[in-house]
Amino acid sequence: MEATEIRRTVELEDRHWWYRERRAILARELRELRRSGAPGRALDIGAAGGGNTRVLVRHGWDALVADYSETAVELAQGRGLRAIHADARDLPLPDGWFDLVLAFDVLEHIEEDDRAAGEIVRVLRPGGTALITVPCDMALWSAHDVASGHVRRYTRETLRGLLTGQGLVLDRLWSWNVLLRPVVALRRRHTSGSDVMETSRLVNAGLSAVITAERYLPVKSLRGVSLIVRAHRPPMPTVSMT
Repeated sequence: MEATEIRRTVELEDRHWWYRERRAILARELRELRRSGAPGRALDIGAAGGGNTRVLVRHGWDALVADYSETAVELAQGRGLRAIHADARDLPLPDGWFDLVLAFDVLEHIEEDDRAAGEIVRVLRPGGTALITVPCDMALWSAHDVASGHVRRYTRETLRGLLTGQGLVLDRLWSWNVLLRPVVALRRRHTSGSDVMETSRLVNAGLSAVITAERYLPVKSLRGVSLIVRAHRPPMPTVSMT
């Protein structure tokens, strides 16, 4: 992601409907994880300034930002977050160090996404959790993807194959931004660049209401604009001493 896109994200994300709902999804997942144990170490790959990392911190996680962009690292550090410059394909971090790894809208930017997925698995402790989001469906490919630096959009099958091929076990895989997919598809036929932009307060409130309603409707198996995965690294097998 270019420095200008990162700065735009940081400027908008606290009030923009899309980012706010994604943070709400993350918070729900963190609450569920809390029921199975205390927060531990978390890594936020490609954090773009640390909007989601702040959610991790608020929920008690010892969080670290790792981003390829120096701009993102500087912005995250300016928000009081720990952040390092790192390539997602070759993280300068120890094996099995993290209890949780986030990669929100990261893999689609990387040609060698298998290497990045492999690094997610490597730095996760056995039994640790990965939360991953990607844009879905090449039918939605548009100038927005080009401006955002995307290499691809995924299907359920390609995403599942990528992650399981690197050793992750998928706990859940679901669609997000389903209700607004027709609006997004129509808009992107005519877009000339990224559609991450300021909206009026009224429009922002209306879109927020639609995306929030999705929490309560049985639409997660339908086609959306994004895919979300919760997965884990398999625990180490126990060795019998008998």
